[in-house]
Amino acid sequence: MTLIVSGLAEAPAIIARRRPSHMVTLLDPASMIDTPEGIAPDRHLRLAVNDIDAPMDGLVLPQETLVHNLLAFAAGWDEAEPMLIHCWAGVSRSTASAFVIACERSPEADERAIALAMRQAAAHASPNRRIVALADDVMGRRGRMVDAVAAMGDYDYAQARPFEFQARHGR
Repeated sequence: MTLIVSGLAEAPAIIARRRPSHMVTLLDPASMIDTPEGIAPDRHLRLAVNDIDAPMDGLVLPQETLVHNLLAFAAGWDEAEPMLIHCWAGVSRSTASAFVIACERSPEADERAIALAMRQAAAHASPNRRIVALADDVMGRRGRMVDAVAAMGDYDYAQARPFEFQARHGR
C-alpha cells in the first residue's frame, strides 16, 4: 500500500531499511543501474527516460509505452510490502510515477485529492507533466490528472528528501 519515493542516492539505504518488494528506476539511459541487492530482478522495472516534457536532441522523451509498462508492473505488486520508486533526484519522474500508480489504485478517488496528498507529503514533488499527461490519456481520466498536478502549485526543490505516499486514496 505504501510507495516510497526517493532519489538514486537514497535508494540503497531505503532498500536496506524498508525492504521494498518492488522497485521502479527512472533514469537517463547512460545512468541506468543494475538491480540492487535486496530486490529480485523480476521485481525491478528499469525505465530509461530523461526528465523532459518535449523532444530534445539526444534525449529520451517519455512515451505512452512507459505508462503501459509502469501500469503492468504495478499490477503485479500485491501491496504487502512497499514499492520504491526513484529517479535521479526524487523530484519529477518518480513523483509522476507514484501519482500514476496512486490514481490507478484509486479509480474512484478525486485526482486532485491524490495530488494534494502528495504535495502535503513532499513540498519538493513536481511530477513530470508529460508522464502525467500520457497516463491521463491511457487511463481515460479526461484531463483530471493533468489538472490535479497543476493544482499542486509551486514546489520547493531545496526540500527534496525521500517520502512515503499511500497508493490508495478514498473520496
